[in-house]
Amino acid sequence: MPGLLELNQTYCESITKEKTLHAVSALEEIAYMNSSTAKYHGRCVSTLYIPKIFTEEDIANFKQLIKVLYGIFDKVIAQYRKDSVYRSLFAFPKELEDFILRTPQYRSNIPIARIDIFYNEETKDFKFCEFNTDGSSAMNEDRELNHALKLTLGYQKLAQSYQIQTLELFDSWVETSLRIYQETNDAKEHPYVAIVDFMESATNNEFEIFADCYRSHGAECEICEIRELKFQNGKLYGKGGRPIDMIYRRAVTSDVIKYYEEVADFIAAVKARAVCLIGDFTTQIAHNKVLYQILHHPMTQEFLSEEERAYVKAHVPYTALMTADYLPYDKMIANKDNYIIKPLDSYGSKGVFAGVEFENTDEWKKMVDTHRKEGYLVQEFCMPYQTKNIDFSKGADTDFIDVSNLTGLFVYDGEFQGIYSRVSRGKIISTQYSEIALPSIIVKEKDKK
Repeated sequence: MPGLLELNQTYCESITKEKTLHAVSALEEIAYMNSSTAKYHGRCVSTLYIPKIFTEEDIANFKQLIKVLYGIFDKVIAQYRKDSVYRSLFAFPKELEDFILRTPQYRSNIPIARIDIFYNEETKDFKFCEFNTDGSSAMNEDRELNHALKLTLGYQKLAQSYQIQTLELFDSWVETSLRIYQETNDAKEHPYVAIVDFMESATNNEFEIFADCYRSHGAECEICEIRELKFQNGKLYGKGGRPIDMIYRRAVTSDVIKYYEEVADFIAAVKARAVCLIGDFTTQIAHNKVLYQILHHPMTQEFLSEEERAYVKAHVPYTALMTADYLPYDKMIANKDNYIIKPLDSYGSKGVFAGVEFENTDEWKKMVDTHRKEGYLVQEFCMPYQTKNIDFSKGADTDFIDVSNLTGLFVYDGEFQGIYSRVSRGKIISTQYSEIALPSIIVKEKDKK
């Protein structure tokens, strides 16, 4: 079985030989995406022609890295629960800390996550970018991108020689979440489920697909604006008027804390254990970027195994709080391309500033000085792995371009489940830097008859 480099090279060679025909099929792909459900607030997901190709070796690597990471997560969460001094490193608001310290309703610490990594396709090495928990999204983007990909000549030619697999992300999550729910006291065989978010931030089309999946699995489901939930007589209700048994929480923790008074009924129901919350607020321990710094802290290193300590050193970027006395300020200014500034708790890559994006040291210094305040950290900047791709949106008269890659690994109850691939023409992959989504496929040898 060829490796990734050879598979990608073959894909590019095929395009070069029949560029016009590939360009025509690319327009079909683009037309499909423009009419698809892969929209966020009315904006269609943009893509390029060459998909992200992975092999079974890559999938095995992803499964292993997740296994080790989740072992570390479980140890950190256990230490957080039992050690008040260790808890203080996180500096969470008291409301959040109290939620985390409640007796769990089920065993899973992090029911759902998307672990974003910078993955070197040649060496198979990686660095972590973000740990996204409850608000993890883009399942529908990957689904629609793979539907569109099948319209392309590039895909069709690859399928002649290899078996191509995509990874399912909807039914698998519904089955996982319902299984977790069944661990709770007085669980119903067919619970009433609510998908809950601040709807101005919601991915509505994705929610509708999840709701249909819950219904197909025997669970009634409604989509709820978290502010409009009502807690009455020991039951939580949405606009549907039915008592809610289980919540699939897409509202990120930072927004729940920010709008705490506005979601008082939701909070009251959770405190009263009137609903099963998937995921519960324990997930914030992994989601908050302060964990990157804490993983390197001596208090964490003390309870990790030798293998886990080596894993953290190799794969978790150096991180420091922007208010820390030990902030490497002079090194940050002198070596701007080696650092990136991020909010401690955000999503959608809001408020992220990388030194490589600044033209000179003076501009970067101003940005660093502006963000030497609570709520921000600085990290080692990881240069993304680059691959070739091509944009046929304006026709066949175009050349291959270099794109930077970010690989998102969907994890359901600690098990690898799928991939969300993003690229950028620059060195930063984020919404504010015009990220582009690609379909992700696994290429295997065809079964011998």
